[in-house]
Amino acid sequence: MRKWTIVSALLLLCFLSLVPDEGSRFHAKADGDADEVVDPPKVEEKIGAVPHGLSTDSDVVKRESESISKRSLRGSAEKFEFQAEVSRLMDIIINSLYSNKDIFLRELISNASDALDKIRFLSLTDKEILGEGDNSKLEIQIKLDKANKVLSIRDRGIGMTKEDLIKNLGTIAKSGTSAFVEKMQTSGDLNLIGQFGVGFYSVYLVADYVEVISKHNDDKQHVWESKADGAFAISEDTWNEPLGRGTEIRLHLRDEAQEYLEEGKLKDLVKRYSEFINFPIYIWGSKEIDVDVPADEDESNDEEAPPESSSEEEEDDAEKSEDDDAEKSKTKKVKETIYEWELLNDVKAIWLRSPKEVTEEEYTKFYHSLAKDFSDDKPMSWSHFNAEGDVEFKAVLFVPPKAPHDLYESYYNSKKSNLKLYVRRVFISDEFDELLPKYLNFLLGLVDSDTLPLNVSREMLQQHSSLKTIKKKLIRKALDMIRKIAEEDPDEFSDKEKKAAEKSSDDDEKKGQYSRFWNEFGKSIKLGIIEDATNRNRLAKLLRFESSKSDGKLISLDQYISRMKSGQKDIFYITGSSKEQLEKSPFLERLKKKNYEVIFFTDPVDEYLMQYLMDYEDKKFQNVSKEGLKLGKDSKDKELKESFKDLTKWWKTALSFDNVDDVKVSNRLDNTPCVVVTSKYGWSANMERIMQSQTLSDASKQAYMRGKRVLEINPRHPIIKDLRERIVKDSEDEGAKHAAKLMYQTALLESGFILSDPKDFASQIYDTVKTSLNISPDATIEEEDDAEVVETGSKAAEAEDTIKSETADEGVKDEL
Repeated sequence: MRKWTIVSALLLLCFLSLVPDEGSRFHAKADGDADEVVDPPKVEEKIGAVPHGLSTDSDVVKRESESISKRSLRGSAEKFEFQAEVSRLMDIIINSLYSNKDIFLRELISNASDALDKIRFLSLTDKEILGEGDNSKLEIQIKLDKANKVLSIRDRGIGMTKEDLIKNLGTIAKSGTSAFVEKMQTSGDLNLIGQFGVGFYSVYLVADYVEVISKHNDDKQHVWESKADGAFAISEDTWNEPLGRGTEIRLHLRDEAQEYLEEGKLKDLVKRYSEFINFPIYIWGSKEIDVDVPADEDESNDEEAPPESSSEEEEDDAEKSEDDDAEKSKTKKVKETIYEWELLNDVKAIWLRSPKEVTEEEYTKFYHSLAKDFSDDKPMSWSHFNAEGDVEFKAVLFVPPKAPHDLYESYYNSKKSNLKLYVRRVFISDEFDELLPKYLNFLLGLVDSDTLPLNVSREMLQQHSSLKTIKKKLIRKALDMIRKIAEEDPDEFSDKEKKAAEKSSDDDEKKGQYSRFWNEFGKSIKLGIIEDATNRNRLAKLLRFESSKSDGKLISLDQYISRMKSGQKDIFYITGSSKEQLEKSPFLERLKKKNYEVIFFTDPVDEYLMQYLMDYEDKKFQNVSKEGLKLGKDSKDKELKESFKDLTKWWKTALSFDNVDDVKVSNRLDNTPCVVVTSKYGWSANMERIMQSQTLSDASKQAYMRGKRVLEINPRHPIIKDLRERIVKDSEDEGAKHAAKLMYQTALLESGFILSDPKDFASQIYDTVKTSLNISPDATIEEEDDAEVVETGSKAAEAEDTIKSETADEGVKDEL
């Protein structure tokens, strides 16, 4: 019995030794569901991947092949719904008819660059965060899998945790999405996608299934996946090779997007869109090289035998080469295909080169890369300079061809900056808004300083003494760059300068350039005058406006001063809602007659601007709609004032109901009987209208700031003369009082004010119409007769019944 027991134990041990170890393999469910993984191996905490994850056995290859070939969400993954705004955005992208789908690669590389920037910035204070070996290499890799139709983009950036994947790839800022959708509806240009922070979703232009594999130092490796069907899934990654740190995006390309599996296509796209990315971009590509291999004797003899038709010279050369080859072993050249990582963006950072070495085309390319603007428009101007001295830095500034869509929407609340800050070639931040004032936030560019410290917080960096010096120099260079646009514009020249320019060059490329700049960014210059007292005079030189003598063209303050009349001490201007309205303004009548030029300010911000721009080149500004206008001395002024003294005094009393401050004889009118002007330091009529239209305006403060109103009368006008005669005869003349009140209210409207009681004004107009038509003032409105209305209604009902009966008779006839 004991013998049988021993034999049985030995047989059992042999059987167990023959059973293969399944502990490290994956098993599918019995129903053959290829999308679900059953009993995955446990993930090790330290490396965040499968045990022996770096092995290359058949099981690993099989797992990766299965992962790459998947086109549906894994059943074991945790499912999530996309935010409604994201779903709306993806519908637009997926169903877009936009032909240029190339932008997806640009957006993915841009996002990868941002992730690398973040990890590099963190490594400044914690060097261990980068790790060792390949993990410390900050680079972007592109790989193709033509067999499975998969395009992969990998970076060694900061990576994403599970929460980051949910937040970053499942939700999005509603404002950015809404702005993008709105812009798409107006322009249809999908190129704008990068400007709204929704670039990742451009992958669905070319892919119908996307995997995002990501590893953050603070979390395990996870996979985000979606087919853009309203849902996405996230699962712990237990089948792919460990990334170490960073993100890999796998695009399972659509059938119509197979062109993106060609190396040449991807190389061209990287060169076009991402040439100036700050990190190396590699592609896993193939190339042919010549390799020396041993040659067979028969083959070598055949190769050495000269052809019968060879010339004598060739025979001599062959003899010489035979002597040389005799010393060498007999080999032959064979083409061999090898695979290796090829660097695609080997261009040196443009700001580190001398401005003389950089071409116009290179500046344009760099601008497009910086601005994520890949239209054909060139920047209006640029400034590339090196600053030396106590503070050393290099900078490149660009003036964009067009203003951003939201440039002034949140001007004072936005902390957005278009200037990238580098310290010793290390990218620090693109949200550092202390380098340029807000009114210059439309400029794009970068600053690379050797003076600022690397390992300090942003708050400390803001207080650094060098920052003020850098800011001062940047402002000066920026204003010089804008001034240069005007200096190079032929439309800005005087007649003599235009002739000289025509002789020296026929290039019209810069013609009208400053007008285009002003139409896009003119408001920023005005805001600069309000905010920057130090550079107010420099900014004032950049102002442009239309005037009563400009014939629709923009002119500068210097041009205005050069055309001023002799003895003219003030710069005359007027504010209003439109040029057409201002040209007909009664305030300009006498000025035009005396050949004075008046500036037209039609932008609402101009009212605020002129509160800060008090003078220019020792010339004071004078609003012609306010009191205090001086047009030279007139010997008859005193006589006129004295002769109309009774009328002005009587009229002021008659208008006491509206708190009119004074009634005076005017020196600015020619054809109009009267106007209403405001006090010199109060609000103008245009400013009152602007303030009343403010949503959160305070009525009590408006009453305090409202300028005192003065009625100015034209002593030469027949209505005014007749009114004076009536007052002399009878100061209690009701007709005169009615006329005086009506004239004042009409003058208010014509001067740009809003009537406080429009109903009263309308009643007076109707009374005047009655008088002109000889209708009795006592005539009443005819009463409405209710009986007639009922009768009319019954007649209408009878007529309707008659029509119906006739229609029915016609229908019966048709049937017969």
